[in-house]
Amino acid sequence: MTLAETNGETTATNWAALAGIIATVSVFAIAQGLGYPLLSFILQRQGMSPSMIGLSAAMTPLGFILSAPLIPLLSRRFGAGRTALSCAGIAALLLALIGWQQNVWLWFPLRFLLGFTVNPLYVISETWLISLTPPAKRGRIMGVYTSIISAGFALGPVTLAFVGTTGWPPFLVGIGAFLLCGLCLLKVLPKLPDLHDGHTQQASVGRFMPQARLLLFAVFAAAAFEQVALALMSVYGKGYGSSEAKISMLLAVFVAGNIALQIPLGMLAERQGAHRALLLCALATVFGCLLLPLSFNSMLVWPVVFVWGAVSFGIYTMALIQLGERFSGSMLMAGNAAFAMVWGIGGIAGPPVTGLMMDIVGIQGFPLALGLLCLALFAAQAARGKT
Repeated sequence: MTLAETNGETTATNWAALAGIIATVSVFAIAQGLGYPLLSFILQRQGMSPSMIGLSAAMTPLGFILSAPLIPLLSRRFGAGRTALSCAGIAALLLALIGWQQNVWLWFPLRFLLGFTVNPLYVISETWLISLTPPAKRGRIMGVYTSIISAGFALGPVTLAFVGTTGWPPFLVGIGAFLLCGLCLLKVLPKLPDLHDGHTQQASVGRFMPQARLLLFAVFAAAAFEQVALALMSVYGKGYGSSEAKISMLLAVFVAGNIALQIPLGMLAERQGAHRALLLCALATVFGCLLLPLSFNSMLVWPVVFVWGAVSFGIYTMALIQLGERFSGSMLMAGNAAFAMVWGIGGIAGPPVTGLMMDIVGIQGFPLALGLLCLALFAAQAARGKT
């Protein structure tokens, strides 16, 4: 076989493996996007208070946070492929148990274990994806990836409109999605690279974090922003007297912008560099926070929210691109685990802090808190470069 033929075969294998991994994580996103609203609807029917529903939902990101430091160790000990496949199977089993025992108190540990289990599947798959991505095309591929992930999460609630929220049908969809996730992974497993190098003992979340503080700050900001927008946009809109229908449509437009514009943002990162693109996303998000109160009662709010959703999540896309540029092997795995942990922390911390700001200064505490967070990110990134 000639060198050209070898390179062609390697490239074909990489693209096939990339497609398989993206399919794996897409199915995972659908299962996750379905699970959150499904369980909330069931708890509401059982007469649970909003605070109890919120505490129950918090168990899954808590599982993400506490499992993250263990992922590099599990991957080294059992192998990345075996760990990911096992997690897909266990996640399906846990969701079946949740569907079987619809008890609010039992759901607390089960939802925690579900988060603890699906996080390694997500982190390992994302690490494979970054490892396989050609550097020259990393921006657009990561843009495709984050767009598909967002679409998968959005498709989960849409699925409930077709299968309903009662009985086994919605649970069977989620269980089937996790099993399909494992099958997609099994199909491409022989084509996936080894995620560990000769320095495996040095790679851990604790060792990674001091090397990429600003990247982790970017992940925190993106996670907090997304969760605050989804959780508190309704409160903000009600302050203007907006109907629930308008607020729901604004959230849909927010998510649509996220889905539609990640690929162009990824291409921008290829041309301008991911660090500069991250600065632009952070600054554009700040401007969105300034424009939101000025445009909320006009038609201008729709394009503002569309772009706002794109650039706020674009911060995470740019952080992923930089992660792939700076780290490889076992440190890349540790970095992805750290990203998952910080994403969980940002998602948990963002809504209550912003809610407190709204209690203090009124509804404009919503864009104020988000704007200050992204302004701090912009200032830190601009002052310290790629640290």
